[in-house]
Parts: sequence; C-alpha cells; structure tokens
Amino acid sequence: MLQRRSLIYRFATQWQLQLMALCGILFVLVFHYAPMFGIAIAFKQADYSVNLLRSLSEAPWIGFAHFREFIDDYMFRDILLNTVGLNLLQLVINFPAPIVFAILISEVAHKRFKKIVQSISYFPHFISWIVFGGIIINMLSVESGIIVPILQSVGLMDEPKNLLGDPNAFWPIIILTSLVKGLGWGSIIYLAAITTIDPTLYEAATIDGAGRFRRIWHITLPSITGTIIVFFILSVSNLLNSSFDHIWVFQTPLNLDRSEVIDTFVYKVGITQMRYSYTTAVGLFKSVVALILLVAGHLICKRVAGRGIF
Repeated sequence: MLQRRSLIYRFATQWQLQLMALCGILFVLVFHYAPMFGIAIAFKQADYSVNLLRSLSEAPWIGFAHFREFIDDYMFRDILLNTVGLNLLQLVINFPAPIVFAILISEVAHKRFKKIVQSISYFPHFISWIVFGGIIINMLSVESGIIVPILQSVGLMDEPKNLLGDPNAFWPIIILTSLVKGLGWGSIIYLAAITTIDPTLYEAATIDGAGRFRRIWHITLPSITGTIIVFFILSVSNLLNSSFDHIWVFQTPLNLDRSEVIDTFVYKVGITQMRYSYTTAVGLFKSVVALILLVAGHLICKRVAGRGIF
C-alpha cells in the first residue's frame, strides 16, 4: 500500500517528466509495435493488392515462398554484399571516430575554442541528407566542383572524372559523408560519459607522473567502456540497416552495382512495383538477422569484456 502511494506521489510531483516519457512510449507503440500485425502478409500472396487490410485476412497463405524467392534472386548476392560490406566499413571507421573526437574535445583546455569546434561539428547533423547531399554533389561536379581539382592537384586523379558515376568511388563517398555529418553528434554521448568521471582520478594520476596519453588510456577509456560496448552492440545489430536517404541521394544508374542495398531494393520493388508481400518478407528477413546479430554481439561482449547490454 505504501509503495502504491509512493508511485502515485512520484507521478503527481513529476508529471512533466512522466508526460515526456509517455510521448516516447506512444511513439514506439505507434511506429514500431502497431505495424507488426502487418508482418503476416510476408507469408501471404498480397502483392499488387489495393486494400492491404483486406488482404491480411483474405489473401492465401504461401508460407516461405517470398523468402526463397529473395534468396534465389540474381541480385541477392550483390545486394547483401553491398549492405554488409558498406556497413562493416562504417563500423570499422565511423564507430571509433566519435569516441576519438570526444576524447580530443575533452582534452581541450580553452573553453571558447572547445565550444566553437563542438558547434561546427554538430551543425551538419541538423541538415537533411537531401540538402547535405545536394551540397556534396555540387562539390563533386566535374564542371564546377572543388573536389576533383583538389584530387588532381595532389596526384590522386590523373584527369577529371565523374565520381558519382564511378562504382568504386561510391563507398568512400558514403563513408566520408557519413563521417562528416555524424562525427560531432555521435560524440555527444561519449562527452557526457567523460564528464561523469571523477576529476580526482586525473589529479592522482598526474601526481604519480602519468602523462596525458596514459591518463586517457588508463582512466578515460576504462570509464566509458560501458557506453562504448552498448553502442557497439547496437551498431553490430544494424549491419543490415542502411540510411535510405543517405544512399538514395548519391545513387545513380552508373554506380548501381555498388550502391544497391536492401533498403533501396525494398523501396524500388515494394513501393514502385507494389510487391508488398515480397518486400515485407525481405524486411522481416533483415529484422531476424539483426536480432541474431544483437544477441551474438551481446554474448561476445559479455564473454570478452565482462559486460553487455544488460
């Protein structure tokens, strides 16, 4: 009884906080859980259907036919290779970059300079990929861009070339633009974790003669290991998830061999060709693999580092 009164009192005194939490819960319920009843059409023949709600109850069951069709598709190998390969490279390059950036920022003593650098690094995050991608496309233009002349001047390119039309240049473009856009924003959580470290640990290490690098290695990194592990596991589970708008804005018919990923494939086949059951099966396949990767990443980190998500 006392515990119930305590909960009621807490809700009454913290109703603003509870309301904010309720908004997040409603968002998850509406956009993540409510659509799950539509997964059934992955096992039904509801392609080209005009009324999907009616198809959920009346369309015939066909089992795993759509899953087999996707695996047997001639594009399956290339799509899976592009999706996993591109996300693995981003995991190797883009995942540690915000951690390094956060540590470097935390070591800056000049507060005004630190704030300026943080503001500049955060700014690209608030620009949509359509606008940001348009800026990059203009910079990569052979006629009016500045990237091609720079590459020629440093000897990385012999003659002007349309980089967006070069399949081999697509992955570097995606990785670099993702790094520029997400570096500052991704470092926020690590900066917050660094600020919770007890300053006396650094003072004691300095008295013992530890230099800056040793303080970072033996104090900063171990103190934020928990945060790093959680985000690493979540990143591993997203190996089949690509930023659709990021890929879409740079995708052209010339670089399709290296740019076609699961998300763009689902859009093209599902929306433009009305193959709703087939692409739902593809999305469910991706979600199941993501769940397996999430559990595997958690178990590996639990065994190696002694901690996981929970």
